[in-house]
Amino acid sequence: MSMLRPDLAIIADNVAPSTRALDIGCGDGTLMAELRQRSNVDARGLELDSVNVATAVAKGLSVIQGDADTDLAYYPDGTFDYAILSQTLQTTRHPQKVLDELLRIGRHAFVSFPNFAYWRVRWSLMWGGRMPMTAALPVMWYETQNIHQLTVDDFRALVAELGLTVENAWFLTGDRRISPAAANWRAEHAVFLLKR
Repeated sequence: MSMLRPDLAIIADNVAPSTRALDIGCGDGTLMAELRQRSNVDARGLELDSVNVATAVAKGLSVIQGDADTDLAYYPDGTFDYAILSQTLQTTRHPQKVLDELLRIGRHAFVSFPNFAYWRVRWSLMWGGRMPMTAALPVMWYETQNIHQLTVDDFRALVAELGLTVENAWFLTGDRRISPAAANWRAEHAVFLLKR
């Protein structure tokens, strides 16, 4: 079994066997390969980076190059059981539109993201006065692909505004799951399972 990033492991554990999934921002296809091997999932991918696309295709995975902000519109309604957006929402130009598209093309959507209200991030800003570098955010502010910094509470508010339902949620600090209590303060990462 492969070693998955903690948020991807949660997703892999919760995708039903023999379903269809689209992994948007799939990177080199690590999650797709795991889903295919472990659960016989018909996994497809959409990835912006051409090197990652080539790597995934070389593994025998069905991945095309595309942009979550513009290319989800080309998928027909209800094509997938799951649309997966892991560590990508904060890099999109129009997160609300992307979430709407996820649940147009998929019956369920997994969304994972770094929580910018995590206490270490707050501490770094308060005491150092500079954008933090953490294990979850390992690059300087000018090197990050993140253009929308969001928190667990921001995401919950957007989900409510869009009229979406949270089916489940998981919270992580490092590679350890934590309880949902005070997740906006205590969680470094969040994973949500949504439906319309």
